Amino acid sequence: MSRSGRSPLLLAGLLATAGVAHFAAPRSFDATIPRALPGSPRAWTYGSGVAELALAAGLALPRTRKAAALASAAFFVGVFPANVKMALDWRDRPTPLKAAAFGRLPLQVPLVLWARSVANGTEGRS
Repeated sequence: MSRSGRSPLLLAGLLATAGVAHFAAPRSFDATIPRALPGSPRAWTYGSGVAELALAAGLALPRTRKAAALASAAFFVGVFPANVKMALDWRDRPTPLKAAAFGRLPLQVPLVLWARSVANGTEGRS
């Protein structure tokens, strides 16, 4: 399988892993949910886990790949406030944890671009 053929599946695997993690260890995700959101943090944690699993399934199927890739790009933008909250909440933690939390912020950009390239069918092209 070519690199461009693997790219959607790799993105699907990343989202599926994250989705499963939301159910396997929800407490760590609950802490990232912005307080401004209505309802319980756990409901948002589970909801985002379901969304990630659904996006992964959509990416894995060629028929739904483009729509799922565009939705994935939007999802990555949508969860950015949770990453900002985590970085701010962790600013007093030990340096490696603080670095990880702040390091996640710029990683959203390549994730959005990756999802868009999958939607456009341009992943892996030079």
